[in-house]
Amino acid sequence: MSTAVAARTALVLETNNLRGGPGMEFVSASLQRLVLLLGQQTLPLTALGQVVILHDGLPPHICKSIERLAHRQIDFVEIEDYTGYYYAKNVGFDATDAARCDYVAFADADCLPAADWLERLLEPLDGPDGPSVVAGRTSYDTSLTGIALTTLDFMYFPSPLRPGGTRNFYANNVVFRRDVFERYSYQALDGVYRLDCQVLGLRLQAEGVPVCYEARAHTQHRLPDTRREWFKLRWLRGQDSHGLTPLLVKTYMPAPMQWLAHSGPIGPLCVLASRLVFSLRAINHQDLPPVRGVRWLGAAALVLAYSAIDMTGALFRSLGVHTPRHSKAHVQALSYHG
Repeated sequence: MSTAVAARTALVLETNNLRGGPGMEFVSASLQRLVLLLGQQTLPLTALGQVVILHDGLPPHICKSIERLAHRQIDFVEIEDYTGYYYAKNVGFDATDAARCDYVAFADADCLPAADWLERLLEPLDGPDGPSVVAGRTSYDTSLTGIALTTLDFMYFPSPLRPGGTRNFYANNVVFRRDVFERYSYQALDGVYRLDCQVLGLRLQAEGVPVCYEARAHTQHRLPDTRREWFKLRWLRGQDSHGLTPLLVKTYMPAPMQWLAHSGPIGPLCVLASRLVFSLRAINHQDLPPVRGVRWLGAAALVLAYSAIDMTGALFRSLGVHTPRHSKAHVQALSYHG
């Protein structure tokens, strides 16, 4: 890959998903581990035009230690505790240098990138006809639970806009051409947890902006620490389907079926039932270790069990029964010690 592409790229890292941990020491340790991993990449941090880290008040001496590990200057941007996950990414984008960086890549501090993640993510940009958006592959770990949850939370759907493209992407593993993200960015959505990247994917598809899918650009998302956190994640995901349903119906359903957008719990439950079918089909088709026989049955059983929690969350949300502080779902943070 041309080093000129890397030199014109800014990497934005946010720490919102670390807010559910035990405190600033945990955030610092997680960031240092990630920076060490990124420093050992086939394309190291020193090759990039800029690195931006958003945080909730890291002490100056911690910032200096992270810079020493990175062997480069880092722009640390402090955000307020009410700044949500996606808005933090918009803030990080605004902190990048438009004069230096034509591309902006986004990653999360709670993810563990593969050794060649950054190189693979930027590789398609090299050349005169490079895409405007490149999405990498995100998954959980290779445990049976991780394989099952990956089919629910990190599926990719082929795009009609380009061969090898994807209709959707995840905000922890994507790079945009600057002018494209500036035009669209993430829009504020009330009462949702992690939905904005799916909405942006639908907007890009509607506007005819193809998203290149690079499966080799792999990052691993940590699993929540406790069963309580797992349940909370599933519940929030299920409630998000209530907000996503009208957009999916508008995009994909014919005119006679548009009533599903305002059908109370029927539409969201139909969406989750469809996702369940796709998730079961996705087992052994997501570049994870294959599961056969009894292990396949175990993975399928986990998909069914977690989908049932999602559907319950969607049902309650559609009936107007919100989780506590659901209006502030976008600032919710789980515990990912990893």
